[in-house]
Amino acid sequence: MEENGKRVPDEVKGWNWGAFMFSFIWGIGNKTYLPLLTLIPVFNIVWVFVVGFKGNGWAWQKGNYQDVETFKAVQATWNRAGIVQFIIAILIVVLYFTVIATALTALFGNYDV
Repeated sequence: MEENGKRVPDEVKGWNWGAFMFSFIWGIGNKTYLPLLTLIPVFNIVWVFVVGFKGNGWAWQKGNYQDVETFKAVQATWNRAGIVQFIIAILIVVLYFTVIATALTALFGNYDV
C-alpha cells in the first residue's frame, strides 16, 4: 500500500490494539485523523475494527519513523495499553452481568409456586 509517496512495509501491517481501543485518541497521537470518525454514533461500531486493522499503515504513512523497529517500539506501548483496556472492559462486562443476575435471583428467585 502506498499513499503520500510512503510505502507501508509488510512488517508494519497488522492488528493494533491501541488503535482499536483508543481509536480517536490514538489517531490524534499518531497524526492520522480518520479515527476521528469513531465519534460518529452507530458508524463507530464498524469503524473501530477498520481502525484496528488499518491503523498501523496510517500511522506509518503520517509519522516520521526512521525504521520499522522504532515504529514497532512506539506502537508496542499502544498495543499493551489497548490489550489491558480490552481485558478490563471484558472484566467489567462480566462483572456487570454477574451482579445483575445475582440481584435478579435475589429479588425474584425465592418465590414458591
